Amino acid sequence: MPLRHRLLRLLAVPALAAAVLPLPTVPAIAAPAIAVPVIAAPATGGGPAAPVTAVDPREAAAGWLARQLVDGDHFEKTVDGTARPDQDLTVDAVLAFATAATADDAAARATAWLARPDILADYLGDGTTEAYAGPTAKLLLLAQVRGLDPTNFGGVDLVARLRSLLAPNGRFADRSRAGDRSDIASQSFALIALSRTAEGAPQSARSFLSRAQCLTGGGYPVSFGPTTCTGDPDATALAIQGYNAGSGAGSSGFAQGWLVNQQRPDGGFASAGATEPNAATTGRVSHTLATVGSGSFYRALKWLEPRQLRCAAPPEQRGAVPYDSSGFDRPTAVRATVQATLAFFPSLKGFARLSAAGAKPDSPVLSC
Repeated sequence: MPLRHRLLRLLAVPALAAAVLPLPTVPAIAAPAIAVPVIAAPATGGGPAAPVTAVDPREAAAGWLARQLVDGDHFEKTVDGTARPDQDLTVDAVLAFATAATADDAAARATAWLARPDILADYLGDGTTEAYAGPTAKLLLLAQVRGLDPTNFGGVDLVARLRSLLAPNGRFADRSRAGDRSDIASQSFALIALSRTAEGAPQSARSFLSRAQCLTGGGYPVSFGPTTCTGDPDATALAIQGYNAGSGAGSSGFAQGWLVNQQRPDGGFASAGATEPNAATTGRVSHTLATVGSGSFYRALKWLEPRQLRCAAPPEQRGAVPYDSSGFDRPTAVRATVQATLAFFPSLKGFARLSAAGAKPDSPVLSC
């Protein structure tokens, strides 16, 4: 049966949670320009970028993202009116570049920035009194994706550091004077990263994640142990990849069913408690749906792709994906474009088998 007919048949079935099909390479979906209010933003340092044009708008998303890097190698966040390094967003961008298999020069610069001792200690903790599970797990995954030695990343053995944070109950917990802030995302990234090591991920950690699932509905909350378990689409998407990592076919169908049921009629996904879908949540969720072969991925992609700013937008915005219908805002567009890029390049591999090998060095500009 032709792919188009299979998709139409699939989308007509209410029980989408059970639908699994092999994913072909998904071409960019041509869409007419949409009227999106834009706000001119000042140019930021973007480092050197090759003057390469992208015929595929999806590659231009990664190119735009690369040009937003401050000093060409990192992102920043504003805390109490002061700009501070944003290591977490920088890691997410490097993973997005690998998914798109482009902007590898930018990814290499960002990786070198992350390996700086001051940046590393600020992100991971000092390793003794302060050690943070989530950042350690994400940086371990980054090192693996980049083909680096994870036992000596900036002088830190990320594998040993992460395993040292495994509690007897299976939780990867922070060691910090500020308390334990580990959550579903940190547990999921730890399982993904350790599944890529020779020893594999501890079964106790996988069981701990499974026990955090909401008994009603099947979603995952953001944090462990809430009084009322409320599923969150972003957390559930990560938990599915974490639970399935290194476990063969996995058995996260209950969570997948809950996630698919959160999809809006127009194909988008909203963050927990929100009334409007957004590109960041839709990108993260659809990335996971692609890894499990769910046909709901295609509906999400059809919602996401027309929202990318293309030739009708100012040159400095082309390739970006605004967070929501309120229009272009650079800080939120950066975060949304990171997640949208994951969705633009669907793969059954997901984070568990992602590799930057063979990625092109360029940061392409949309051809108009």
